Amino acid sequence: MSRNALPLLEPEAVAPCCPPLSERPLTAEEAERTAVMFKALGDPVRLRLFSLVASHEGGEACVCDISDVGVSQPTVSHHLKKLREAGLLSSERRGTWVYYRVEPSVLAAMGQLLARAATA
Repeated sequence: MSRNALPLLEPEAVAPCCPPLSERPLTAEEAERTAVMFKALGDPVRLRLFSLVASHEGGEACVCDISDVGVSQPTVSHHLKKLREAGLLSSERRGTWVYYRVEPSVLAAMGQLLARAATA
């Protein structure tokens, strides 16, 4: 029996949201997009799942490797869905398992947002 990877699920579009907070005030639209990311990470279970995926060897993690976070499997799935909807994770189904990854652009955008603006 051959195991073929299914096509990549369409992740929510993630674009760098805005310049560093210390550079200028956020527009209303930038604040909305940024709040969605931070709201998703505001839950300790979601933050832990995000960290598990981001730090997993190879840059992606099977749901089977990250599901032991002290909550039931349906709850893990719910939290992973929220992280995907916020654009923080992308996923790909391979057979019966789903693999999650944090796109490098997401980490870069979050780091840039929180970075201190360079002073002249």
